[in-house]
Amino acid sequence: MTSTNATPTVRHIVGPTILLQSGEYFDFVDPEASAFTIGDIAHALSNLCRFTGQCSRFYSVAEHSVHASRQVEPEFAFEALMHDAAEAFVGDVSKPLKGLLRDYRVIEARVEAAIRRRFGLPLICSESVKRVDLAMLRTEQVQLMRNRDDWPILQGFEPYAITLPCWAPETARAMFLRRFAKLKPVRL
Repeated sequence: MTSTNATPTVRHIVGPTILLQSGEYFDFVDPEASAFTIGDIAHALSNLCRFTGQCSRFYSVAEHSVHASRQVEPEFAFEALMHDAAEAFVGDVSKPLKGLLRDYRVIEARVEAAIRRRFGLPLICSESVKRVDLAMLRTEQVQLMRNRDDWPILQGFEPYAITLPCWAPETARAMFLRRFAKLKPVRL
């Protein structure tokens, strides 16, 4: 939530907010009213490394999302592209740490719901997108992680026969926005 003083260039920020690259603010208490753009999402996701940065090369959440959108059935491609969009605001917190942070999970769910409503996505992630996300995780584990443990969540999932190029942030942002423009529903 922002308020403007007598001078329009001075803002007094109230509450838990973050400044976005667009110059707008994102309010964690009221994400639905925040003036974020697809450019804010693409910018953040392209600069955010998967696996909390613990992979062998920089690999962004934006790149992960683009690849996921290409692997799923066409009717789920837009949802797959946007499935991690909340991470643009809450970060890519590792699953083990998420499990310890009860409040984080509540905040993440509210941010995700605000994004899903804003972009006309189903409020619950489709099973097709969940499956592709796990197969992408297997692909990323094989190509980007040194550990080859058999993660229980990935049992039954084979890696995709794709090569992860590990785009620079500028390329990942451009590819994400290009894919968004191609897939977005007409009403957006």
